[in-house]
Amino acid sequence: MTTTVRLDLHVHSGYSVDSRLSFDQILERITYEGLQGFALTDHDTTAGLAELAQLRHSYPGYWFVPGVEVSTHEGHLLVYGVPEAPPAHRSLAETLDRVAALGGVAVLAHPFRWVHGVGRRIATNASVQGLEGRNGKNSELSNTRAELLAARRSLGCTGGSDAHEPALVGRAFTEFDTEVTSLDDLLEHIRKGQTTASGASLSLAGRVRSTVRDGLLRTFRGFRPVGPRAVHPDRF
Repeated sequence: MTTTVRLDLHVHSGYSVDSRLSFDQILERITYEGLQGFALTDHDTTAGLAELAQLRHSYPGYWFVPGVEVSTHEGHLLVYGVPEAPPAHRSLAETLDRVAALGGVAVLAHPFRWVHGVGRRIATNASVQGLEGRNGKNSELSNTRAELLAARRSLGCTGGSDAHEPALVGRAFTEFDTEVTSLDDLLEHIRKGQTTASGASLSLAGRVRSTVRDGLLRTFRGFRPVGPRAVHPDRF
């Protein structure tokens, strides 16, 4: 019997400078949404992985995937299965070389987002294993473009909420249609394109609320950015 595993592969905890999410809140929302786990993808840090390992020990029936969202010069990159964060604010090519050396899987985060996405030209040519085709904070148009590009390139297509607050956790997720039994197995499914991105996009009103919230948090942290403001003319 085939078992479908559904995981939110893009979640930010309080270890990200722009999030206040606790691990208890994330787990509560994951359970409420009927998912089996999540990937911790804090901005440019793996400081939360020790706490994630404690969750794995306490809740063996769930999936807790180690990850990080790396800020590169061209835009944001999701990385899974690495013990440490690649250096931030380097070129995408240099970052991908580091990910390969660490044995991780690289997925372009929200590639068609105006801010922090890599844009169409780079997304079409970057040597990554996957594209985030369904991001819970993206518009439907941006998500559709990413999904179509992933299909055209025969790359793994992932989904994640990009949650920084409880209400968004589990909004978008990745489905593994064949049974996975280990982290290595899960990563291999992404490499082979054996994933499906599912879930909801964010409405215009939701994106406005999210933008206002992000602006307030940026003010509270002294206007420190979470990464380079990558805005590219090849966006559309």
